[in-house]
Amino acid sequence: MELEMHMDEYLPLRDVVFNTLRRAILKGELKPGERLMELTLAERLGVSRTPIREAIRKLELEGLVVMAPRKGAKVASITERDLNDVLEVRKGMEVLAISLACERITKEEIEHLEEIEGRFKKLTEEGNLTELAEVDVEFHEAIYQATNNKRLVQLL
Repeated sequence: MELEMHMDEYLPLRDVVFNTLRRAILKGELKPGERLMELTLAERLGVSRTPIREAIRKLELEGLVVMAPRKGAKVASITERDLNDVLEVRKGMEVLAISLACERITKEEIEHLEEIEGRFKKLTEEGNLTELAEVDVEFHEAIYQATNNKRLVQLL
């Protein structure tokens, strides 16, 4: 199975890796119980182990990965309740992010959001769901960055 990484000039590499692994887990490309070996993932994605390690920690916080002592990380079995819990927490953090972004956003960040919105509209009209999902992630990431709150961005 090939993991496809979508580079984004506005996102740190660890976030690109996180989004790639998260997408693969949610799509079922990485199966529940499957071991996530840093070296193997680093080779598959063409990155060092550091962004892989950071992404795995973030996935563990979301409940998508579980860590086992001396065994490493593996994809968590996700129940509907688990997914709802994650989404509730994420919703609360996103409401905070929107509030902070509204207070702190710069003119350049507004222009970037408008550019993303234009691509979003075009892809919606074309019915290109795969790229639409990627642009949606980019839109959210742009809002997170506009909060100017590094801790919140790390959690999201």
